[in-house]
Amino acid sequence: MSSKGEIAARAVLTGVSLAVLVSSGAWGQSATPGSTIRLAPVIVQGSALSAEEEARERLEAIPGGTALVSASDLDAKANLTAGDALSNVHGLVVQSYFGGNDQPRIQIRGSGLQQNPSQRGILILQDGLPINQADGSYIVGLADFRQAEAIEVYRGYTANRLGATTLGGALNLISPTGSSNPGSIVGLEGGSFGQINTALQTGGKSGNLDGLVQFSSASRSGYRDYNDSDRINFNANVGAELNDAVTTRFFAGYTDLDFDVAGPVPKSWLKDRSRESYTGPNPALGNGPGPNVLRDRPYRETSQFRIGNRTSATYGAHLLDAALGYARTEDSFRYPVSTGVQDTDSDDLTLVLRYAYAPDASQPLPLFDSSVRYVVGSADRRYYLNKKGNKGALFGKNDLDSTTLSANTGFNLPLAERITLSPALTASYASRDNDDRYGAATRPVYDADGGGMASKTAADTGYSRDYSALSPSLGLSWRPNDDHMLFGAISRNFEPPTHDDLLATKGGTPDISPTGFTTTDLDAQTGTTVEIGWRGRAGIVDFDAGTYYSWIKDEILSLRDATNAPLGAMNADKTRHFGIEIGGTARLADDLSLRLAYTFQDFRFHDDPVRGDNYLAGAPRHLINSVVHYDITPRLFVETEVKWSPTKVPVDNMNTLYASPFAIVGLRSSFALTETVSIYGEARNIFD
Repeated sequence: MSSKGEIAARAVLTGVSLAVLVSSGAWGQSATPGSTIRLAPVIVQGSALSAEEEARERLEAIPGGTALVSASDLDAKANLTAGDALSNVHGLVVQSYFGGNDQPRIQIRGSGLQQNPSQRGILILQDGLPINQADGSYIVGLADFRQAEAIEVYRGYTANRLGATTLGGALNLISPTGSSNPGSIVGLEGGSFGQINTALQTGGKSGNLDGLVQFSSASRSGYRDYNDSDRINFNANVGAELNDAVTTRFFAGYTDLDFDVAGPVPKSWLKDRSRESYTGPNPALGNGPGPNVLRDRPYRETSQFRIGNRTSATYGAHLLDAALGYARTEDSFRYPVSTGVQDTDSDDLTLVLRYAYAPDASQPLPLFDSSVRYVVGSADRRYYLNKKGNKGALFGKNDLDSTTLSANTGFNLPLAERITLSPALTASYASRDNDDRYGAATRPVYDADGGGMASKTAADTGYSRDYSALSPSLGLSWRPNDDHMLFGAISRNFEPPTHDDLLATKGGTPDISPTGFTTTDLDAQTGTTVEIGWRGRAGIVDFDAGTYYSWIKDEILSLRDATNAPLGAMNADKTRHFGIEIGGTARLADDLSLRLAYTFQDFRFHDDPVRGDNYLAGAPRHLINSVVHYDITPRLFVETEVKWSPTKVPVDNMNTLYASPFAIVGLRSSFALTETVSIYGEARNIFD
């Protein structure tokens, strides 16, 4: 939720960055249909396209919601967070929480709207391979947006061709390579609340080989009393041009992430006590939420190791692409006493096969493309009591297995010179199996105030669930001239639940540990979406505008009580998602430009017997992000940015409590000392 406490966590940040200029080459890990790995610059109709131009051309040709965030969009953003990287993308909502650490909730078109701390609803890829686990859940902090050379955004059904089984869409973080970024970069940032960031990158190309290595670290003591965070990222890739037709690239990455969870506070504290962490309800006063943060010390420690390969072959008009990836994730989350300590070790294997037929090289999208994405994973999960911040007795143990298979076939058929019809069909299958390995007849229960309690009978939590669906889509695009494209689409979407949806602790209070588990026989959520849009250029303005309406059946909503203890998930019978997404850039003068991203969301229950037509909790109706950029000299520029949520936001599905409107104003500047050295600084929330 946006709150004044979170806003106050944003403060002055300054930094110094040393950088070498890099040459433009082809990005090798785009996920757009028909793209392949290339080491050399791309030639289309005899004209050399930059990597950014080629990627943008492909994305803008898709009849649906897409966007590209390039490295130039991120210049001079000190302490770059996920919210900073995506702030200028219309239709994409990033909500920070609990003190401003870089662990936000990301949602597109409302999918995964009420998920935290593990999330679902979108597919996050790095170089075309998933950060998500096999059941669709992901830990957002494992994605380092600072290290990406570009970010591809796919909203809604446009992600189906990537193998996504979500209603929201997908993000693909493209890593730099030795071909696209030869040379070395050294970066250092420091700022308020103990912020220290470092970044190192070096890469190069020799003959038909290239390679690149990245390292970054970020440490922050935080705005609030209990708010430390640390992250270390390492990424490397090596590519080879095996012959004129075949290229291959190997990837390896490691992320280590630790952070305190400062927890919620009463709304009345946000003005004068927003730095504090709450100590739970006061029985004498009979009010206040939980948990007791300073007693229970909620904390997350997670790491992920990733390795993979992507090999592409081009034979005339035929493009073949195969990717194989493996990820090992070790996650320990010390929740408040009401939930306990949850340790999960998981292994996930991903296979992606793609074929495209592109007989006309002048067209940005292939005539035909087909892909198969198969992910299989297993997780060993243990539950322990949280005894005042220490790991107590084991009270649950599960082996969780998941498979997700998605096969997509689609066409881009030219009906006339400037009209293209894009039909596609996605077949999806998912399984979620839970083997209860706890074994004991009872579960221990802990009372943080009174000590031990009687144990509770241990019921078996095992289940086996299978989900499948066919999801057709039909897109139509019309280009009245080279500067404009109008499009429309109708699509079906399918999203199965994660294990976090299907299995949750129950019975806990701010002072008492869980008394057992709840397992819910959830249905997969499905939806039908109609959308129209218009993107183009008119004089000094580039724009991209669209609107959509979704009829959703069995939307999966996560329920929690006032202490943030999970109550399990539920299927809402019917919900409706309506949205407007508008983004644009205006070049007001040679040295002055304006960027604007506007997102409107109207997400509601539909004739719900309990909630009527209430708004879904957590969805801001209006979000506006504007940036004014001014080049004072060729080497010096300044920007001012305003993030504005002008209306109150419901924080519960009964619409009884609301987060207040807010606006955040920031100022940043960058000065190039030489061709290879720049210094930049940033002040955030300068009006508190």
